[in-house]
Amino acid sequence: MNDIRRTILWVIFGFSMVLLWDQWQIYNGHKPTFFPSPPKADATAPVANNGAASANASSGVPVATPASGQVSAVPGSTQGGGATPREHIEVRTDVLRLTFDSEGASLIRTEFLKHEDAHHKGAYVVLLDESKDRVYLAQTGLIANTAGGSFPTHKTPMRVMPGERELKAGQDSLTVQFESVAVDGVKLLKTYTFNRGAYDMGVKHEVVNGSSAPVAPQLYLQLVRDGNKPEGESSFYSTFTGPAVYTSAKKYQKFEFSDIEKGKAEFEKQANDGYIAMVQHYFASAWLLPDNTRRDLFARKVDQNLFAVGMIVPLEPIAPGAKKEVQASFFVGPQEEHKLEALYPGLELVKDYGWLTILAKPLYWLLDKLYGLLHNWGWSIVALVVLLKIGFYWLNAQAYRSMAKMKAINPRIMEMRERLKDNPQQMQMEMMKIYREEKVNPMGGCLPIAIQIPVFIALYWVLLSTVEMRNAPWIGWIHDLAAPDPFFILPVLMTLSTLLQTWLNPTPPDPMQAKLMWIMPLAFSVMFFFFPSGLVLYWLTNNILSIAQQWLINKQLGVLGR
Repeated sequence: MNDIRRTILWVIFGFSMVLLWDQWQIYNGHKPTFFPSPPKADATAPVANNGAASANASSGVPVATPASGQVSAVPGSTQGGGATPREHIEVRTDVLRLTFDSEGASLIRTEFLKHEDAHHKGAYVVLLDESKDRVYLAQTGLIANTAGGSFPTHKTPMRVMPGERELKAGQDSLTVQFESVAVDGVKLLKTYTFNRGAYDMGVKHEVVNGSSAPVAPQLYLQLVRDGNKPEGESSFYSTFTGPAVYTSAKKYQKFEFSDIEKGKAEFEKQANDGYIAMVQHYFASAWLLPDNTRRDLFARKVDQNLFAVGMIVPLEPIAPGAKKEVQASFFVGPQEEHKLEALYPGLELVKDYGWLTILAKPLYWLLDKLYGLLHNWGWSIVALVVLLKIGFYWLNAQAYRSMAKMKAINPRIMEMRERLKDNPQQMQMEMMKIYREEKVNPMGGCLPIAIQIPVFIALYWVLLSTVEMRNAPWIGWIHDLAAPDPFFILPVLMTLSTLLQTWLNPTPPDPMQAKLMWIMPLAFSVMFFFFPSGLVLYWLTNNILSIAQQWLINKQLGVLGR
């Protein structure tokens, strides 16, 4: 029975570690860490239209992305008739540096001026980008309801209207407007409005019908991204990278790039609310439209390693000489939960806690409240673990008392096993007799531990996905709780604390299990040398408090040192 108990405990422990390790990747659809990444897309190559994943007109959305510096012109343009050179327009606010391409007024680069790049000293985090290493773009344009129509798209030359391109001190908002050349008499004006301190921007689309006949185009908004993992992603843990769709009917729906490629991406294709997004660790981008605006949703592969997710909005017919406005919002920034919730209900779900969201959200709420009191994320982690240990004190006490009693009778069990090793049936009967006499339940330590596992896994995900941990110091040598300990002090302390916990636990009668009891903690501890400091701090604090409680109970029952 003791062997069974130890085996179950190790299964539970192994199960929790597997969830932290492999199941995180499996749940998010990631390939194994040891498989090679897919080849990177060539940002300079024209993109062929391979069709749409939706049942609607997404196949009509243009997808070509000519290289920077090329000259392009719109077939059928009624103005100019010649080629219009492309240029890049830089816009700056207090938190963003953005680069627009005059071809289609597409957003092709974003830098976050409040977030330093952990992998490039002195540089800022770049999310959207169009370079030889990465393609990640935000595009909008018009397509026709029927074949044969022609309207301004994200490939149409546009000119930026005169005006400021930098948010000045004391200025609360900044407006930048682009105007397309006319395509068959139709113009598209895009007006971007930026606000101080905000990572979202208003994007107004004005469709001006200068032709002699009514037109009824469709507005598309899409995000185009290569299928590569973000730079510097750890080999020891993985987070979701890919598209997501949110609607009030089916809520948050994420899917892998590989699902799009195989035609297996499952999401709602039509809705009157919600958003589309591209998600990765700590950061996200999303197109949002006002509720009660009908939109068709699509996702498709547009090149060897290039994918798009977007929305198509049918517009009412526009009479000659008239215009139609469509308001949209574009978010690109860090996954700060409160700001995302305020921007759009459900947008905070891009901060992905996995299948334990119901536990993770209140844990983050409590962690955030503690930070409001302590003003230090490291001490907030410590305080949160202390509160959890207090909350689970009775459950832990039950488990540790059971372990202590098992440790107290362990010498008798060992002697009996040696004496009856040739008579397994008699050995089992004697073991059950000892348990009855000592009133020990060999399974008594399992259930309390099992109940707590989901809570601590949820806390793991909270700490792993909270962008506020980036560049957040704790004490002394820990300057970034989202980065590994530079001197490995916390991982070493955690390893020592794990070994001390092992010593406090009852030794399994089986010699092989006894060896595994010491080897497995050491093996699992290796991972923590590469984990973010905040996660290691959480495990170390939990270990220290567990050791203190277990030591106290062992001392009370007189089994310390046995």
